[in-house]
Amino acid sequence: MPTIVCFGPGPKFKGGISNYNTSLAKTLDKDPENEVHIVSWTNQYPSIIPREFVDKSSHSDFLEGTRVKVKYITNYNNPFSWKETARYITSLNPDKVIFQWAISIQGIPMGSISKWLKRNSDAEVIFDLHFVVQKEGSTIDERLTKRGIKHADTYITHAYKTVDELKALYPDRTFAVNESGDRSASGDTTVIKLFHPVYDLYEPDPDFDTEAFKKKLGLKKHVFLFFGFIRKYKGLHNTIRAFKKVADVRDDVSLLICGEEFWATLDTSKFTTKLKRVLFALAQKLFLKNKESEQDYRPLELIEELGLQKSTVVKNEFIPNEDVHKYFQVSDCSVLYYLTATPSGVESLTYNFELPILATDVGHFPETINDGYNGYLAKDRDIDSMAEQMLKFIERPLPKENVRKSAEDMSWKNYVSAILFDHLD
Repeated sequence: MPTIVCFGPGPKFKGGISNYNTSLAKTLDKDPENEVHIVSWTNQYPSIIPREFVDKSSHSDFLEGTRVKVKYITNYNNPFSWKETARYITSLNPDKVIFQWAISIQGIPMGSISKWLKRNSDAEVIFDLHFVVQKEGSTIDERLTKRGIKHADTYITHAYKTVDELKALYPDRTFAVNESGDRSASGDTTVIKLFHPVYDLYEPDPDFDTEAFKKKLGLKKHVFLFFGFIRKYKGLHNTIRAFKKVADVRDDVSLLICGEEFWATLDTSKFTTKLKRVLFALAQKLFLKNKESEQDYRPLELIEELGLQKSTVVKNEFIPNEDVHKYFQVSDCSVLYYLTATPSGVESLTYNFELPILATDVGHFPETINDGYNGYLAKDRDIDSMAEQMLKFIERPLPKENVRKSAEDMSWKNYVSAILFDHLD
């Protein structure tokens, strides 16, 4: 019986990487021959980061009915727990250990754990790369990334852009890239270029009264959805400005914004929160290339500034898992006018509800969005182009069937098949 460890945030945490790691484990568990473990952080980041990462809103259990075993053990701030984690994973005698790599700041603990495993176990060490070049871009990101992922036997990427970034990070290494899951027998490092699978954690409710919920929220006929954490790289400020141009020429449109501001999840009146914000701001000034703190990003203020109160509905909070479907089911499309993009959990979630996507032509979006088929692409940072695509979608809506067809091959089953396929080329 193969034993597989999925290292990354467990289901008690907020966010796409937790959902991703949980979905991966659930899919692996569907094969009765597999023994699947999630080995998770207890604290993913330095204690000075002023943010709540634990999901305290959801009541549903994504692992209900599975055999997946979860162990919360790794504390970023306690190096002793890193060795304890490595020893625990080794004690499971795993065949494969799959690390979820999504932020460079975790490079020291993850590099230490994977290095231990390379020396003390026979497991294939796999790094599932959600990025190589960090979106925020600090002066030490490259160094931490290089240290964090260097001990992999195999890499998984979700876009060829990430493959290119990996090659640039390690110019002296030779990589064998494929999409099938073949492992290289020549000594080259295997890179499996896959995709961000379509989430199966959330499903539409066929009995949900969309019209009643739409009326309750005060939404108009055409609904554009922004969903997920409010981060600057996601370009909500541009989405709001583009929507203003649309609302100026149509009175039957709504912008539905669902998600919490990433840096506004703690009680700011508490001394500990104030101290964390000061220390974190200082760290950002020391290490961020552009010296701009995202803690000051407040795109929702544009709604009043632009007079959009009557055509915009905001749920500025973390949406519990059991309520996610409601907001997608009342929407016509998902808007991802990102400034930079790696394969996105929100994109995957959108496909699960068979909604077309309006996105900017950045990052991997041109690889997954066929303009005029399963979505529309706007020019990067071009507000007029963004507004044009929104108007075009109203005038020329795209059938859900197109979205369904474009996502057929992006299943967790296909994804896991490539991970487990270990034929040597």
